[in-house]
Amino acid sequence: MHMYTAIPVCHHLKIYKFPAILFFSLILILSLNSMVHAQHYLNSTLTIDERVDDLLSKMTLEEKVGQMTQLNITMINNEGVQRDVSLDSEKARNLLKNHHIGSFLNGEAVPPEQWLDYINELQRIAVEETRLGIPIIYGIDHMHGASYVDGSTIFPHNINIGATFNTEHAAQNGQITAKESGPLGHVWNFAPVLDLGQNPYWPRFYETYGEDPHLLSEMGRSYVEGFQADHDSFPYKLAATGKHFLGYSVPRSGWDRTPVDLSMQTIHEFHRPSFQAAIDAGMKTMMLNSGEVNGIPVHASKELLTDLLRDEMGFEGVIVTDWADIGKLYNFHKTARDYDEATLQAIDAGIDMSMTPNSLNFNKSLLKLVNDGLVTEERLNESVRRILKLKFELGLFEHPYPSGESLDEIGSDSHRGEALKAAQESMVLLRNDDNVLPLSKSVEKLLVVGPTAENKRNLAGGWTLAWQGGSEERYPESMKTIADALRDEFPDSEVISMETIGEEGSQTRTEFNEAANTADAIIIAAGEEPYTEFVGNITDLNLPEDQLEMIKAVHATKKPSVLVLVAGRPRVINEIVHDTNSIIWAGLPGFEGARAIAHVISGQVNPSGKLPFSYPQFAGHFIPYNHKPSAAYYFDETIANDIVVDSEASTFWEFGFGLSYTKYAYDNLELSDSELSENEQLTAKITVTNDGDRVGTETILWYLTDEVGRISRPIKELIHFERVTLEPGESKELTLTIDPTEHLSYPDFDGKPILEEGSFTIRVGSEKAGFQLQNLRD
Repeated sequence: MHMYTAIPVCHHLKIYKFPAILFFSLILILSLNSMVHAQHYLNSTLTIDERVDDLLSKMTLEEKVGQMTQLNITMINNEGVQRDVSLDSEKARNLLKNHHIGSFLNGEAVPPEQWLDYINELQRIAVEETRLGIPIIYGIDHMHGASYVDGSTIFPHNINIGATFNTEHAAQNGQITAKESGPLGHVWNFAPVLDLGQNPYWPRFYETYGEDPHLLSEMGRSYVEGFQADHDSFPYKLAATGKHFLGYSVPRSGWDRTPVDLSMQTIHEFHRPSFQAAIDAGMKTMMLNSGEVNGIPVHASKELLTDLLRDEMGFEGVIVTDWADIGKLYNFHKTARDYDEATLQAIDAGIDMSMTPNSLNFNKSLLKLVNDGLVTEERLNESVRRILKLKFELGLFEHPYPSGESLDEIGSDSHRGEALKAAQESMVLLRNDDNVLPLSKSVEKLLVVGPTAENKRNLAGGWTLAWQGGSEERYPESMKTIADALRDEFPDSEVISMETIGEEGSQTRTEFNEAANTADAIIIAAGEEPYTEFVGNITDLNLPEDQLEMIKAVHATKKPSVLVLVAGRPRVINEIVHDTNSIIWAGLPGFEGARAIAHVISGQVNPSGKLPFSYPQFAGHFIPYNHKPSAAYYFDETIANDIVVDSEASTFWEFGFGLSYTKYAYDNLELSDSELSENEQLTAKITVTNDGDRVGTETILWYLTDEVGRISRPIKELIHFERVTLEPGESKELTLTIDPTEHLSYPDFDGKPILEEGSFTIRVGSEKAGFQLQNLRD
């Protein structure tokens, strides 16, 4: 338009110059048009594959390597620390323009407006100042809510979500995390954890949904669907990350990042299903196990990353390493002689993006490997294609900048209400002798003792505000401690708190004795301080000695007592388990956790949580509920038969255990037939009745036992769960359909399903019934 409007003002030009103006104008128009059409990857009417092909064809080798690199925030901020969410534009400009970095990650909790300024400027440099304008994708560890945003909603950790046996809480966790972080440009979240929580020594135990693959599969699928759903407050999409592929959670020593030995059959049967379910739900990215499986670091395992994950499981998304794990192939695992060889091993195995994250070593090595002919550019194209496809699928080329909308929803009452529901339903009542709980609202004095009595950070655990949990003063004023929540819940009572009670004869012990003498009941807020990853490695699973002594001191008072266990893993309490009237496993219930605990203690909430793991009796021996029969084989000279097979020998409370303030009866288990063939289905029905005097919610857990198998079978396996709320005296009939292919088969060492004729047993509550599978085709 400007060219045409300029013509009239040139009336003073001689007539022979006019055609020249038209000619040059036409050339300019054609040039601009040619430039637009040359950038086909910017044309949103084309297919994503067409756009990726066009962009890939225009990229230099250096630009491709840059897209495969993810750097930490400390490389581009002012102070070089995680908490500094401010951009040093020159540092960012150098890395984006000269090294073509495709992704950055992490930070700590700061106000949302600060995140907006940071992401906006970082993205602006990427889009407006680089040659091809490829937007960056920002990754972050929002593990149980938007953990690194001030004022956000913090849900219970996954182990608590597992205890609810309610997939809606996993979905809400995903949805609300997306709503509170998506508008800030946090489009790539490193969650959910899909590892199997079987070894309580493992310091990331609380990040799992529990020890059962079916429970993990249902929870993980729900989180992915909730997080990756479309949202009104931003026009782009978000990517969830399954982690940590594969077998990370069951190291022999229990310590983080230490070796794992697993048969492929065990991998297929127990560790693969949760990842497969998330992939089937559309999960876009995968993060790897930092350890080694069967002697091969996962980051160098073509068998796991290409043969299993890609070819067999059908994963087409982006595989990202964990923190600095390519370098660890040579300086930790010692499978490579130097960084170059480590990079070659990881590329050959199948990684797409390296979370380097504090250097350009990966870039230098990968460029050298390509120039030396050890890695082909075609191999690079495979990974870069996946990364670019992810960015196109998320809509980052059309909408590179954070929307900044609906920030008033961050930490809103409705969001916190969902976190509170999840926390309430995750409380597991393990013991309630003499019906001490619920406490009457008429109690005159409560004494709260223990390290979590007046502590907020313990309730939320690691990955909250900061990697190892923020310092106490960083937690919001609106968040309640257990003592504060009890003061709110028992407004007419005096609530006294003491974090320690000291040794006998000390001043604090005297104060404790005086307070205990006049208390109606004593609440013991025990457990752990925040930790995650290797920082949480421990050598003793027992509850710390000072806390055990505190519990004994409370027991000596003869006052009604309630032990509240706030911890990321089951700490062994064998020594004092009978020294308290009531025990509540509270896990890591998040910012609303203290309120949830108080609601259960007062009876405002009838507890409905069930253990998503088996609670061990001993620090040195533990087995999951779905163990093989021979795993509970031992010698007992006090028993006539000497040889005992008994899983209770190492477990205080089994997976699925949880008491209520009412009682439930299971009756009339009926099967539609006593036998079926592989093409038939069988229906099981059970009647559940609330035999108590108050409304309650019961979780119905359906288990199956394959009585004989070519590969030894677990004593029982969870195949279905559902929650039902019943009024006093109310009964409901529940139905389960058993499909042979889905429920009666299991994988062999190659992952191929085995379906065998034979006897099976269905168990639900206290009831069980048997049936036969027969007439299988050859």
